[in-house]
Amino acid sequence: MRLITDTAALAAFCRREAGSDFLAVDTEFLRDKTYWPVLCLVQIAGAGEAVAVDALAPEIDLTPLLDLMADAPVRKVFHAARQDMEIFHHLGGRLPSPIFDTQVAAMVCGFGDSVGYDKLVARLAGKRIDKSLRFTDWSRRPLSEKMLDYAMSDVIHLRVVYEKLAGELDRSGRETWLAAEMAVLTDPATYRQEPGEAWRRIKTRMRNPRHLAILRALAAWREEEAQTRNLPRNRIVRDETIAEIAAHEPETPDELFKLRGLSHQRMGGRTAERVLEIVRAARASPERDWPRAEPADAGAGRPGPAVELLKVLLKLKCEEHRVAQKLVASADDVEAIARDDDADVPALHGWRRELYGADALALKRGELALTADGRKVRVLRRDG
Repeated sequence: MRLITDTAALAAFCRREAGSDFLAVDTEFLRDKTYWPVLCLVQIAGAGEAVAVDALAPEIDLTPLLDLMADAPVRKVFHAARQDMEIFHHLGGRLPSPIFDTQVAAMVCGFGDSVGYDKLVARLAGKRIDKSLRFTDWSRRPLSEKMLDYAMSDVIHLRVVYEKLAGELDRSGRETWLAAEMAVLTDPATYRQEPGEAWRRIKTRMRNPRHLAILRALAAWREEEAQTRNLPRNRIVRDETIAEIAAHEPETPDELFKLRGLSHQRMGGRTAERVLEIVRAARASPERDWPRAEPADAGAGRPGPAVELLKVLLKLKCEEHRVAQKLVASADDVEAIARDDDADVPALHGWRRELYGADALALKRGELALTADGRKVRVLRRDG
């Protein structure tokens, strides 16, 4: 076990591991005070060597590591990879590839929805994960031996977890199921933070298209500010404040500062004027460009009984095939299938259609029926 703090040692390690079949990878980072994640430590374990790379070491160049992560012959193994992948994408504009996400693989292999790493390690590696340093400040230097032991244990156990899951996937013939999910994680579009789409993350009951246009414009401005200044979004303006401004459409600073959660101290004069400019511009934009909310009564026409039957079928199929329901279809997907036989949802494509989607459509058409046999639900197929 070694801590790498200089570029030469990092380059040497990367050369040694360039011929590996796989590498277990984990990161420690901070994000509570910044928009972009601050990488503090990268833990990597090959078949015979495990190291921690101090990403905050003075003058260390992480290029050899980024090259190794993008090296196609070497499979990179993560658990719950999305945040780790985002970090590498932000650092060098490239994504690790190919990858293997043990959380997704565990869902494919019947370990339940979004299984935690500690439970997976306990079941597959027979080890207990120490949680005592889970909320450690990883920017603190020097790193103690206890901190390093904690950080390295994740990738050391991850090797065993990977080998067990890869073996199960090979036996079950479900490698292609995992491949579809890994394609999403290795797509750069997954990690693009588009300011124009930022408004969709804000929870609001607003339905007025003009208010939504103002909300969209304010959210885009905040996203750009947060990225440029590298600050958390809510340090610029909070979600609820953006929604409040959009709903009231203030025209003057006095009207703006009367809104809940706003004050001269929290929003300076220059920022306040910029916010008012955005409100005016969004209000004056062409109505045809305003976003439209789903009609308030859209849910009234949903075929409720069909949704409930499709949910029962989903549970039944996933238990039968030992795969996590979350991986096959979300609640929104099930409702979409209930409304439309041609809904553009993953459950009606590829292996998900074979496992669930085709039978879901057959159930809607009356070609299948569900019956209770004691405590079990069974599928009956109608002849002809």
